[in-house]
Amino acid sequence: CRAEHATPKGMFWAKVLEKEVGKFPSARRIFLPVLCNHCKNPICEEVCPTGATYKRPDGIVLIDYDMCIGCRSCMEACPYGPRAFYEGDGAYYPGAQTPFESAKQDFSEGIVMKCNFCVDRVDQGRDPACVETCPTVCRFFGDLEDPESKVSRLLADKRARPLLPEKGLDPSVFYIGS
Repeated sequence: CRAEHATPKGMFWAKVLEKEVGKFPSARRIFLPVLCNHCKNPICEEVCPTGATYKRPDGIVLIDYDMCIGCRSCMEACPYGPRAFYEGDGAYYPGAQTPFESAKQDFSEGIVMKCNFCVDRVDQGRDPACVETCPTVCRFFGDLEDPESKVSRLLADKRARPLLPEKGLDPSVFYIGS
């Protein structure tokens, strides 16, 4: 995510929560990636006063940064906590950007940002960067409406569940495992 989008210092479009469970000698660590769930009923879209947050026909929820006024209503409404407010100068070296940052960054101060499922890659028929580069091959991406897609088969074969289904937002991100 950071390499793909040159996200500013301190900005995370996807966080990985970790927790130790069990007791020695059977203790283990579990990891939970938390990102925008690209909900079918996105509350963030509903509360956005400018229409900056919108859902594409394919279900990807995006933010039009030119329309975002930074009111943070979407951050307050979302129960998943994946959005971040950009206060400006997120360069890794104060007052200057690395050549990589200069080539990739186009973020304006005072806006909300979040995971966009690497929409440019998806539009080219590629997987999001996190899926393509995951060293443990535990992330999958695909069309939930296509019963033959790998994602649909995984959901049918294993015990997959979304986070916070009781919120009624119908998230498109599922977790498999304990």
